[in-house]
Amino acid sequence: MSGQQELMRVSVEELRARARTPFRLLPDTKTLLHHFARSIADGIQSRNERGEPSRLILPVGPTKHYPLLAEITNRERISWRGVHVFQMDEFLDWQGRLVPESHPLSFVGFMRRELFGRIDPAMRMPERQYCFPHPFRPDEISERIAKVGGIDCCYGGIGYHGHVAFNEPPVSRWGCISVDALRNSLTRVVPLAPDSIIVQSIHCSGGDSSAIPPLAVTLGMKDILRSRRIRLYLAAGERHRAVFRTAVAGDVMTDYPATLVQGHPDAEILTDEATARPIELGLA
Repeated sequence: MSGQQELMRVSVEELRARARTPFRLLPDTKTLLHHFARSIADGIQSRNERGEPSRLILPVGPTKHYPLLAEITNRERISWRGVHVFQMDEFLDWQGRLVPESHPLSFVGFMRRELFGRIDPAMRMPERQYCFPHPFRPDEISERIAKVGGIDCCYGGIGYHGHVAFNEPPVSRWGCISVDALRNSLTRVVPLAPDSIIVQSIHCSGGDSSAIPPLAVTLGMKDILRSRRIRLYLAAGERHRAVFRTAVAGDVMTDYPATLVQGHPDAEILTDEATARPIELGLA
């Protein structure tokens, strides 16, 4: 049995003993998504009370916690006036241009509708404090992160093949990207790997892979790993079982970019109890 296969089968207790990134298990997906929303809201409120800004990297995936976050914000009157949001990534069309905000799969459009647009205007974040990576101005987002004093917390998910944002495993027949090179990667345009397109199509287009934009612009791992805190939430059930185990206890490798989070001084990966259970190989 290979080391990877053996890792899939160890008990949760053994996995915790091997973990190189701490993890937390919550009872179910509903509780996990509520925790995600609550964590963002509480972090903003805590910094508001100290008179400090909140500088966050936010993902679009998971997504279901965002309407709940807006609800908590409005109910508890949590001001976003001092919040700076840096979005992880965005889809691009085949020519490398941003998909329009009106596109059903636009991450920017989603955030404006399902989060910012749901917050009471009196507490809403000023538009100038929202930044997403741009394919024609790749260094802009890093410069703006530096200008506001760095990131207090990077929130995110992990993709099917271990990508954080769209930092997918770099694959080329012409050369090899080292762990250090990926660790220091900057905002850039990336082609989406076939497995990413397939997974996106299953969730977003009824399995029609041709409907998924072929490119993306993503924050690099350098800005993500420089964040003072990192919290990654895995809420996709069966699809995230091997992802979770590899991320917390697999070897650090470019084939699985989420493993580069290992060793960060304040990182945690969160999932539900069912996702964390051992994996037994067998036909369904």
